[in-house]
Amino acid sequence: MASADPAVGETQSEPTLRRCLNVWHLMLAGVGSTIGSGIFVITGTAAAQYAGPAVTLAFVFAAIVCLCTGLCYGELASVLPKSGGAYSYARDVCGVLTGWIVGWCLVLEYLVACSAVAVGWSGYFADLLAGLGLALPHALSSAPLASLAGSHHLIATGALFNLPAALVVLAVTVLLVIGVRETNFANIIMVAIKVGIILVVIVFGAAYVRLENFQPFVPPNEGSYGEFGWSGVLRGSAVIFYAFLGFDGISTSAQESRNPQRDVGRGIMGALAICTLLYVGMSIVMVGLADYRTLNVANPVSVALAAAGGDLAWLRPLVNIGVVVGLASAILIGLYGQTRILYVMAQDRMVPRLFGRVDARFRTPAAGTVIVGVGCALFAGLLPIDVLGELVSIGSLLAFAIVCFIVLLLRRRAPDLHRPFRVPFSPAVPMIGMLSSIYLMASLPGNTWIRLAIWLGVGMLIYLGYARPAVLRAAALRAGEAGGAP
Repeated sequence: MASADPAVGETQSEPTLRRCLNVWHLMLAGVGSTIGSGIFVITGTAAAQYAGPAVTLAFVFAAIVCLCTGLCYGELASVLPKSGGAYSYARDVCGVLTGWIVGWCLVLEYLVACSAVAVGWSGYFADLLAGLGLALPHALSSAPLASLAGSHHLIATGALFNLPAALVVLAVTVLLVIGVRETNFANIIMVAIKVGIILVVIVFGAAYVRLENFQPFVPPNEGSYGEFGWSGVLRGSAVIFYAFLGFDGISTSAQESRNPQRDVGRGIMGALAICTLLYVGMSIVMVGLADYRTLNVANPVSVALAAAGGDLAWLRPLVNIGVVVGLASAILIGLYGQTRILYVMAQDRMVPRLFGRVDARFRTPAAGTVIVGVGCALFAGLLPIDVLGELVSIGSLLAFAIVCFIVLLLRRRAPDLHRPFRVPFSPAVPMIGMLSSIYLMASLPGNTWIRLAIWLGVGMLIYLGYARPAVLRAAALRAGEAGGAP
C-alpha cells in the first residue's frame, strides 16, 4: 500500500479543517445528497418505461448494489480516514495514475450532477412561483441552449440565462464558505422538511391505493430487452441507480469527522437504509394510486395524487415545496463533496494548490469553493438538464467498481491491517459490488461510453501536462529535504 503521508506543503501553522461531524451528521448528509430528483422524477420514468409496478423491486436491486459498494467505502474509510473519498483510496492503494482517473471521474460526477440538479430545481421553483401568480420570464428561467431532438447538436432557445439555477448554486456556495457547522445545520433542516413531506405523502396516499394497479406486478416483456418483464426490472435498476448517487459523498467528510474510522461506514449504511425505505414506500404509493403507464412525466408524484381525486389535492403544494427543498439539499451536499475531493487533490499536487488552501477565519477551502460554485452556476445557467446529466452515472459507476476492487486488493496485500470497520462476507460482497457496477455500466447507451472516453482523454492530457510533473517535483523536493541536499 502506498504511503499516506501528509500532503506536501501542509504545516502545523496552516489552518486545517474543523473536526465537528458525528455519525448523525454524516447520515443526514447522505440522506440530503441522495434524496433529490430521483424520488420525485425517476420513479415514474422507471415504472412507465421499464418495470411497471415492480419498480419497487428495481429500487431494492439498485440498493443492494449500493450497499455492497457502501460497505467497501466504509472499510476503506476506517483504514484511510482522509477526505477525498474514492480518490484518496485509489491513490494510496493503487498509485497516482489510478487516483487521478478516479478523481477525474468524481469531478465529472459532482460538478455535472450539481448543475443538473440546479436546473431541475429551477423548473420546480418556477412552477411554484407560477402557482402563486409570480411567473418568471422565459428569458431568465431557461437555458439559452438545448439539444436538438434525435441528435447531439445544440440549438439556441431564445432564452438568455437560467437565473434561478445559477442563484441557488451561488447561495449554496456562500453557505459552504461560511463553515461546515452552518452547512450541516441547514442540511438538517432541509432533510427534515423533505423527509417529513415524503412520509406525509406515503401515509395519506396509502389509504387511496388500489390493488388493481399492481396487476400484473411484473408486466410481460414486449419483445426487447428492458421493455418490461424481468429484464425491464433490471434495466429499471440501472436507471434508478442515479437516485442513489450521493451516499459516497459521506466518505469525503473523513477529515471533518470526529471518529471517521467508526462513523463513516455507519453513516453510509444508515443513509442507504433510510433512502431505500423512503424510495420503496413512495414507489408503492405512486403505482398504487395511478396506472404506471401515466407516470412517464416530469412530475409523477403530482400525477399520482391527482389520480386519487380531490381528496389529496392539498398535498400537491406540499410536494412542490418538498421538491424545491430536497433538490437544494442535494446541491448543497454535492458541492461540499466536490470541494473536499479537490481539497485533497490539491494537497497531493494533482490540481492547483488554491483548491487546498483553508481560510483562517471560516476553516473551509473558501477559494476553491468559490471557484467550484461559480463554475457550477455557469453550467447550470447555460446548459439544459439532458446535456448535463448524460455522463453522471457512468463516471460514478466506474469509481464504484474501482473502490470495490481496492478492497479486494488491500485484503490480499495487507491481510493483517487493522480494520475498525470490515466488509462482511468478503470477497463475495466486494465482488458483487464490482461486477454489478460493471453490469450497470454495460447497460448504458454506447454514446455515453464515447463521451466518457473523451472526458478521460482530456483528463489524461491534464495529468501528463500538469499533475504528474507537479507530483514528481514534490517527490523530488521531499527526497532532497530528507537527504539533506542543499
